Formats: sequence, C-alpha cells, structure tokens
Amino acid sequence: MYHAIVRRRVEGLFAAVSHGDAGPVLDGLAPQFEHFFLGDHALGGRRTSLAATRAWYERLYRLLPDIAFELQAIRISGPPWNTLVSVDWMETNSAGGVRTHTPGVHVVRLAWGKMTYLGIYPDTTGLTATLDRLHAAGAAEARANKIEG
Repeated sequence: MYHAIVRRRVEGLFAAVSHGDAGPVLDGLAPQFEHFFLGDHALGGRRTSLAATRAWYERLYRLLPDIAFELQAIRISGPPWNTLVSVDWMETNSAGGVRTHTPGVHVVRLAWGKMTYLGIYPDTTGLTATLDRLHAAGAAEARANKIEG
C-alpha cells in the first residue's frame, strides 16, 4: 500500500513539472536535501538550499518552457523512513524550434515522505546539444554557470 501511494505521488510530481509547476517538488523536499543534476552545463550541479533549487527550476522553465515527461518505469523499494525510488523517463521539449526526445533517470531517496536526495541523470549528449542550439539562437543563459548552493 505504501509503495502504491509513493507511485501516485511520483506520477503527480512529474505531471506538475510537465505543466510548469515546480511547487510540489519544492514542497516535497526535506529540510536537509540534495538536488543534483548530472553534467557540466547550465543545468548541472548540486543544490542544498531551497533558494538555489527554486532558481534552478526557474532557469529550467526559461530554457525549456514546454518540457514534458513520459514516465517509462517507476521502481520503489524500502520502508517509509528509507525509501529509494528510480524513475526512467523520456523528456521532450521544442526549445530552439527543434522537438527533442531525451531519455534519463531520476533517483530519489525519501524519509517519511520527504525527499532527502533528488538526482537527475539525463542523456547529457542530447541535453548539451539542446543548450548549444539555444545559445546559438541568442539564449545566453544556456551557457551560464551552474546554479549551486
């Protein structure tokens, strides 16, 4: 039963992000957390503060305003005080006028319903190509420094 509840919550979080609303993700973070995005690019880096994580989602939506996720697999294990969730997904967007499809994985650690770790592991080759295309089209933020902190 607990894992079914977690599954519905995960589906709801991805739906919210796909509709431009990071609020449920931010509300779901534990007081002490790590938000990590793989890669050495404008979306990469590690954040442990709510302000930096909020700024990261704001940048994500500026760069990829129509980002959407199709969930392919959700795996959940562990008890409520130490739950591990992995989600395989396909992300789509039309940034820079080109429709892209980028696979990736989220890894989430939960403690009593709050995220203590949220790791995002995309196909960085596809993402970097999108960011390069955006930069060439005039989006300077596509090559900005990582938001960390």
